[in-house]
Amino acid sequence: MTGRPAPVVLPPSLRVRLGLVAALAALVVAVLGVRYAGAGQPGGVDTRIWAAVEGVGPRWRHVALATDFLGDPVGAALLVAATVTGCVLLRRPRAAVLVVAGVGTTVGTTTLLKHLVGRTIHGDENLSYPSGHTAFATALALVVALLATGRFRLGRTAGTSLVLAAALVAGGAMGSAQVVLGAHYPTDALGGWCTALVVTPATAWLVDRTADRLGDRTATAGRRARR
Repeated sequence: MTGRPAPVVLPPSLRVRLGLVAALAALVVAVLGVRYAGAGQPGGVDTRIWAAVEGVGPRWRHVALATDFLGDPVGAALLVAATVTGCVLLRRPRAAVLVVAGVGTTVGTTTLLKHLVGRTIHGDENLSYPSGHTAFATALALVVALLATGRFRLGRTAGTSLVLAAALVAGGAMGSAQVVLGAHYPTDALGGWCTALVVTPATAWLVDRTADRLGDRTATAGRRARR
């Protein structure tokens, strides 16, 4: 043991900016949730985007299927396990906790929102808003980007750019796959992306806060034991 505190998962330089992004994302999630509550049909935006991707060839569908697999239980479990292993090897215990807690909380939030909003696709039993696959991919990308920001000590602008770019690429890829496959409306994908932008940074802040408190208690107990 070195006695040094574990590196934080939410760098202080990013907290304000990601907090503002989270607030805006929460607003989008709420507005879309109210707009499509109880709906079972695509909206105008959904219809136009679906029409634009309707003619994609089989190659793109194969890509979409492969991407979709990464959000399914088996693929997601493999990705999470690999990311946790990487965090452990890099000696980033808080990041390892965030992978599980952040991704799990994000996906759990989408499940709760699906039941609250009640939007369906392809039948009344298929709840669709927000997209859990998109939220999962975005959340995992956010965790990895936060880890990279801390490890390479990126500044406020570079760190924020990396985090948002990672979220956009991962969420965009998974969301596009869901739309191409017809598994979700485009606005479902947007809702899933925004859900991850809200939940993952908040979970990172809670992981840091909890770890700091536990560290303070352990240090206090150690000092008392030496008296």
